Amino acid sequence: MDEAVIRWIEKEGADALLNTGVSVPIKGFRIPFRKKPIVLRFTMKRPCMAGQLLIAKTYLAMGVTSAEMKKFSKEDEMKFYVEHTKNISRIIAYTICRGYISRHLLIGALSWFIRNFMEHRYVMASFRTFIRLMGTKHFMNIIRSAERSNPMKLRLSQRKKGS
Repeated sequence: MDEAVIRWIEKEGADALLNTGVSVPIKGFRIPFRKKPIVLRFTMKRPCMAGQLLIAKTYLAMGVTSAEMKKFSKEDEMKFYVEHTKNISRIIAYTICRGYISRHLLIGALSWFIRNFMEHRYVMASFRTFIRLMGTKHFMNIIRSAERSNPMKLRLSQRKKGS
């Protein structure tokens, strides 16, 4: 893999872990007499626990694994996109609307906006990025370490006496 790609992946992972989010372009607007278009961007961040549970529930309802998604050909990817467009746009909307009120009021409108105005390549890249970063795999080492250093756990010398 190219060194620049590796650095880019590490940067994206660090941004997600630091919860600074990933800025995603949604729609570009051209204004007369201006060279560059104005680009509407949203920042996708890791949602709170309720949002993560909703993302997991929506993802599991699709019935596909990330390993299967890696093996998709272009036709498979397009078929998947057609079948699950609404769920994909809702998952992306959950990463943008993180609060309780915004999640209940804006998810439908934002997922509709994503379906109608966001480019396909950004939708699929955003979906893959946040599905890959979700989960507990990276925290298993921390959990094992905390389990070993539990001060309430009986030590070897305490098993006989219990003191």
